[in-house]
Amino acid sequence: MKRPGLAVALLLVAGLVLSSCSTTATVDVPDLAPPVSQIPLNELVPLSDPRSFEGPSTAVVADAAIVPVADDPDQALPATVVSQDAGGDREVTVSDTSRVIAMDLSGSLAATVWGLGFGANLVGRDVSTTFPGTEDLPVITSGGHTVNAEAIIALEPTLVLTDGSIGPRDVVEQLRDVGITVVFVKDSASFEGAAQLARDVAAAFGSPETGELLATQISTEVDATRSVIEGLAPADGDRLRMVFLYLRGSGGVYYFFGEESGADRLIDALAGIDVAAEQGWMGMQPLTDEAMVAADPDLILVMTTGLESVGGVNGLLESKPAIALTRAGQHRRFVDMADGQILSFGPRSAATLDALARAVYAPTGGS
Repeated sequence: MKRPGLAVALLLVAGLVLSSCSTTATVDVPDLAPPVSQIPLNELVPLSDPRSFEGPSTAVVADAAIVPVADDPDQALPATVVSQDAGGDREVTVSDTSRVIAMDLSGSLAATVWGLGFGANLVGRDVSTTFPGTEDLPVITSGGHTVNAEAIIALEPTLVLTDGSIGPRDVVEQLRDVGITVVFVKDSASFEGAAQLARDVAAAFGSPETGELLATQISTEVDATRSVIEGLAPADGDRLRMVFLYLRGSGGVYYFFGEESGADRLIDALAGIDVAAEQGWMGMQPLTDEAMVAADPDLILVMTTGLESVGGVNGLLESKPAIALTRAGQHRRFVDMADGQILSFGPRSAATLDALARAVYAPTGGS
């Protein structure tokens, strides 16, 4: 049986958070930090022994902006595409893309639209879409990742693109009843999935050639970055044991993200040992003391606001003593990254890997 991937996992976890507290599950923090100057990744001097390094670090993308592959992409509308509805695939004809809402849990869809060169067509955003240029768009989700149908309708979109990861899904489908074109696309939490998403979104815009351009760019940049990371990582026998924890302290939510969650692809690309795969964990798994001690990771990946929600590293170690018993806990080896970046597979995938690799293998700057 196929287990939940990132979209389903986060949707279920978000539901747990919302049912257990009155605060929103996700903090809407725009990626507005100015670009920073960095040594090229292939010129970094990595830690001689990353397993013994002590202290947390934050992965920071050098430039959060998304540069489109085309300034004014050619379009051929109307375009007929396949929408992956819950009730089965259906053909949908897109005739107008002048006002678009692209929404999902991770912000990947809006990032893809922007990367294709159709950013000016966006009229609203989900709470996870925080990259520069989108900060002034109205937010169409409420309570974290719940769709506000009235807010969407008020923006008069001509096209809504989604992967079904935010909802309720039936509410999104009912937008068709008021004349809004809705297309459901598949968003696989992987680098290959990011490339395919570029093709699928471009098809809805009637611009398949632009989709191929972005897909090729994503794949080429990711492959090149992974190659450099392999050179920074220790030899096979000394690879870092890594695990991804999803934390929401306000709701008492603590989860491992395992295979098919996207975290597995991220850890593999970072040349680490995926502890979740080693333990046979699929999708999301509740964090238990026994599982944490058995996993004994060298390094723990987390979302920035998730770590903040549990009181930072000190608060996490105090509230979850089992983590303090692991090698990562003893060395305080946590790497955090902005929520809207760390598992957002899309045009910034290579930049995300670059930032994480620096925090993992050269946290002191590596110069």
